Order: sequence, then structure tokens, then C-alpha cells
Amino acid sequence: MADWVLHVDMDQFIAAVEVLRRPELAGVPVIVGGRGDPTERAVVSTASYEARAFGIGSGMPLKIAARKAPEDAVFLPVDHEAYESASTQVMETLRALPGVVLEVIEWDECFLGVSTDDPDLVARAAQTAVLEATELHCSVGIGDNKVRAKIATEFGKPRGVFRLTEANWFEVMGERSTRELWGVGPKVQKRLAAHGIDTVRDLADADESELIAEFGPRMGVWYHGLGAGIGPAVVDDTPWVARSHSRESTFQQNLTTPAEVEAALIELATQAFDDCAAEGRPVIRVHLKVRYAPFETKTFGRKLAAPTVRREDVVDAARVLGATLDAGREVRLLGVRAEMAMPERGDAVERTPVRGRI
Repeated sequence: MADWVLHVDMDQFIAAVEVLRRPELAGVPVIVGGRGDPTERAVVSTASYEARAFGIGSGMPLKIAARKAPEDAVFLPVDHEAYESASTQVMETLRALPGVVLEVIEWDECFLGVSTDDPDLVARAAQTAVLEATELHCSVGIGDNKVRAKIATEFGKPRGVFRLTEANWFEVMGERSTRELWGVGPKVQKRLAAHGIDTVRDLADADESELIAEFGPRMGVWYHGLGAGIGPAVVDDTPWVARSHSRESTFQQNLTTPAEVEAALIELATQAFDDCAAEGRPVIRVHLKVRYAPFETKTFGRKLAAPTVRREDVVDAARVLGATLDAGREVRLLGVRAEMAMPERGDAVERTPVRGRI
């Protein structure tokens, strides 16, 4: 029997949970985000397939979503507790499948590791089990490693199964844009294009030394391998070791004075520190995220002089970063991320340079 990696991704998970609670919303464009008020500042957490048909997607400001949405669209508030409960049920169902190892990525997706001669049969069994237990649908990508399984899922959506391996990698992916690779965002795509690398095959055929010069020794090698679909193949159920904790807030009214900014940063830094303190690990770096009006976002960080378990050190670092913000510019969002030292035992699981486990 061969070893396979299956990537299970719940279809429109948050919207699907809401439709289960409100069956009358089936077939209706549903947009979930913030407090469900499209006149407030918040972003879309998820949109149903019916809403996506109008160009509405995750991360979009609710006000823009409202302009795109049809008259019958329904806006709903985020209900983290309901989604966590549904996620727990999904993962427990998948974990109970015979012969699989489950590795959770997010609350709506996971990897399954299995040795079998028929991975499609396992994929269909996973879909059936989840549907019977939760009434929710999922898509499954089958691969010979995590990268290919993850990318395969997109070809299976919705409610389908797709297999992507070394054998059909270039047939399926070769002429596609590098942007379609997991972990390649618009900025990386632009940097690759500057080197004449536009397609997945271009990336696989690129000079690795040129990529290392552009992205560094770790990421350059990673991106080069990504062009050929290379990635880790071991599914591990070891719990994820958090690298940091962050808190952010979008303000309904722009912050216009240094005092308002400082007060918000103190509150956010305190909350982020308390999350780290609950894990008993010192903070080593503090990052600040700011979104100026109308919608320009910047992030930057500051390494602490020494690892600290003192709340005031983290707050002071956030205040110092806040003092560097552009004077006179109105602020619509602030975020503070506290990066922690790794535990003494480290992290035994193989991690990729992009998005942690994948």
C-alpha cells in the first residue's frame, strides 16, 4: 500500500454553518462578517457561493460587499462559538476514520495521512462521514505530499475529490500562473515576474541560485521546489506550537490624535501579552500593524533587548512603535502581535517556510 496525503477543506464553512441554523437561507447570498451590519467597518469572514458569484469574498470590507450584493443578500454577524463547535465535530468525525492520522490546519481544514491502495475510497468515506455527522459538505484533495494535496482541493470544489501527484503535476499546473501555488501571494508573484518567471513551469525551471539571491537561502529553495510541487509528505498529529499571539481592532471612527492611538495600542498590547503569558512563554519581539485612512496598511516590528515576561516591556515596545506612525494621518485599524520564544523542547514537526505546516 502507498502512503497518501488527503487535504479536507470544508465548503464555505462559516456560511454553511449559518445556513444549517437558518434553512430558509439556502440558495440566498449570505455574507458573514463583523456584527452583521454592512454600514460598519468590518470585513467579510466568508461568503456563500451565491454571494461569491457577485464578486464578494473573504477579507473584503463589508461596505464594498454591500455595494456588490443583490437586494436579497443577507448579512450575518460572526459567531465564533458556533463555528468552533462545528469544527470540533468535524475533526472528531475525521479522527475516528480507520487507519488515518489527522493534522488540523485551521478550524475548517485538515490533512489526513493514510496508507491505502485506494485513496479515492478514503476521500469519499471522509466526505460521507462528515456529511452524516454534521450535514456539512467538504472537498478533498489527494496528493503524494501536503503541497499537492492542498492545491488539489481547489480543483475538487465544491463537494468533489481531485488527485494531484508528481505524475500529473505539470499537466495540471505547468502553464498556470505562479499565483495559483499555495503560499505565493501577489507580492511574491510580482517579484518572480521581474525575473521572467510567470508560470509554474517557469518556476520549476528557474535557476535556484537566482531565487536564493532574490528571496534568501530558505525561501529561495522553497519557492524553487514549489514550482515542481515538492513539499513535506508526513502527516503529524502533534499539536501546533503557536509562534505568536495578536490582537487588532478596526475603529468605527478614525483615530485622529496621538493620545487616541497610544490608548488603543496599550489596550491591544496588554491583551496580546496576556495571551502569551497564559502559555508561560516569554515575548521576544513586538509587531505593529496600522491601517491608515482610507485603506493603506503597513506592518513593522521591534526585537526586544531580551526575552521578557513583563507586561510593561511589551506595552512600552508597542508605544515606541506607535510613536513612529505618520503624524497627522488618521488611523482606521491597529494591531499588535507579540512573538514568543519557542519552548525548550522546540517543535518536533517538520514545518514549511510558508503558513506553518503547509
